[in-house]
Amino acid sequence: MSFQPIENYGVIGNMQSIALVGMDGSIDFLCYPDFDSPTVFAALLDDKNGGFFQIQPRLTNVRVRQLYLPDTNILLTRFLADEGVAELTDYMPIERDGKQPNEIVRTVSVIRGNVHFEMRCRPRFNYASSGHRTEILDRCATFFPAGDACMPMSLYSTVDLKQESQDVASGFSLRAGETATFLLGQVHTKEQPPEMEVISRRFHRTAHFWKTWIAKSNYKGRWREMVNRSALMLKLLISRKYGSLIAAPTFSLPENIGGVRNWDYRYTWLRDGTFTLYALIRLGFVEEAEAFIDWLKGRLGDDAQRGPLQVMYGIDGRQKLDEITLDHLSGYENSRPVRIGNAAYEQLQLDIYGEMMDSIYLANKYGHSVTHAGWQDVNRILEWLGKNWQRPDQGIWEVRGGAKEFLHSRMMCWVAFDRALRLALKRSLAGPLDVWRRTRDEIRNDIFTNFWSDELQSFVQFKGSKDLDASVLLMPMMRFISPVDPMWLSTMKAIEKRLVEDTLVYRYDAERTHVDGLPGAEGSFTACSFWYVECLARAGNLEKAQLLFEKLLGYANHLGLYSEELGLNGRHLGNFPQAFTHLSLISAATYLDRALSGTNNEVWR
Repeated sequence: MSFQPIENYGVIGNMQSIALVGMDGSIDFLCYPDFDSPTVFAALLDDKNGGFFQIQPRLTNVRVRQLYLPDTNILLTRFLADEGVAELTDYMPIERDGKQPNEIVRTVSVIRGNVHFEMRCRPRFNYASSGHRTEILDRCATFFPAGDACMPMSLYSTVDLKQESQDVASGFSLRAGETATFLLGQVHTKEQPPEMEVISRRFHRTAHFWKTWIAKSNYKGRWREMVNRSALMLKLLISRKYGSLIAAPTFSLPENIGGVRNWDYRYTWLRDGTFTLYALIRLGFVEEAEAFIDWLKGRLGDDAQRGPLQVMYGIDGRQKLDEITLDHLSGYENSRPVRIGNAAYEQLQLDIYGEMMDSIYLANKYGHSVTHAGWQDVNRILEWLGKNWQRPDQGIWEVRGGAKEFLHSRMMCWVAFDRALRLALKRSLAGPLDVWRRTRDEIRNDIFTNFWSDELQSFVQFKGSKDLDASVLLMPMMRFISPVDPMWLSTMKAIEKRLVEDTLVYRYDAERTHVDGLPGAEGSFTACSFWYVECLARAGNLEKAQLLFEKLLGYANHLGLYSEELGLNGRHLGNFPQAFTHLSLISAATYLDRALSGTNNEVWR
């Protein structure tokens, strides 16, 4: 095997686990049984030792096409050659009652010709650090990992299996109209084996689930296909059990090939909260929005090491996410270290208080009212923030080069007090409103006084700097400043001069400023690119916004999915697919569509 480009993958899932399926028919990444469980397959991070599950036709001069069946997360990989045409269908079954087994179904079929297939299932449990033994009986292979870090798994098949060392393989031929099915997942008892003969029924139930779900979307605008694909992908990232949203299903995919910017994103970031709620509410997915709100409310009573809240949590709300390196894995294209866990959970990032308060405000505006106990927690959090908003922190980008007074953190502290005041007045809630009002106004004056550069005619990244940061693009979106204010328009010009290449936007000049304390460069940050489009639209520059938005859509992979960043050559970089990117796409698409249609009654703050 060799490394495939990150953008060559599609994803399948069941709101509990996600697998990445390459265009070569190989599942090269799977954490099982949960999003943040150890990997079973990790060839994406070590093509020799990571493990994979490949089904491939033996065809010459083969052309490959990969697509999702319309309005579903069922993935179809089609292999086309002169001697035959074959299809591989991958999905994780979903039942409406939520009681479906946690399994992957892979079905190969021949459309034309007589095609020979090779299947190899090579699990490598516990991040490829644990051995296992294999037993085969009656077209069922069961893998028993050593130790107790991973659970046993079984591979059921409609064709014969053979054992090769501790791997399982099969070679078989199918004629036009014939199929073969493989089912990988939990171990069934002899009394209740998997229903291989009714796989087609499970396929139709799964397709029905996805089509029924996406049909609830309120978005009927110009970019319906891309917005719906983003929504379907986000649904895969929302925990069915907890209602939380993971940032991405992968870890340690590099932001720079061969570099060290390799992080674990299988957790829930508070700053994604506002964008998540906006997307779910705007598209009409009330059930998911309410589940996420409930999860967020559960964090209000937590106390973290550096304040009442912390940057990110496990999907179940756990706080401890220790970061360790897996030195036995070579990394994607030798990009080391390979990390699991994320030490940023211990950082001070003051912007999260604004994002949390904005989420609470949105939830109250479009969902359930805050409880008395919840409002008491809000009072407690704002009392702490009132004493700490001037502290240096690590900021939205979780820098590891030392704490600074970042503009974005300061602005989001303003948001925290602004939204609390709005909510208190709207709901007649008790609180020290005069104190909050004075603090809000003090923060605002501090930003205009200490974060504006007359030389650059722009707001700057942090107090005392001459550097720019694309997170400033959130200022008009958070209603801190008018999108046509002269100070803002000149800031946009400075951003365009220093950080924008056509429709692509960099977070900051990583190589020149070294603000993040890490060596090397990184790609353009796709979420920032969508923010840029939305800022243009909010300023009334609709023609340019539409052109750049549609060009940006052209950077999606063949399935409409985005990773975190784009490299100089257009390659996808960073963890994939990235929730933050797709949330920003939905925000830009919905605002721009309304603006072009002349209807600006946006669901937003």
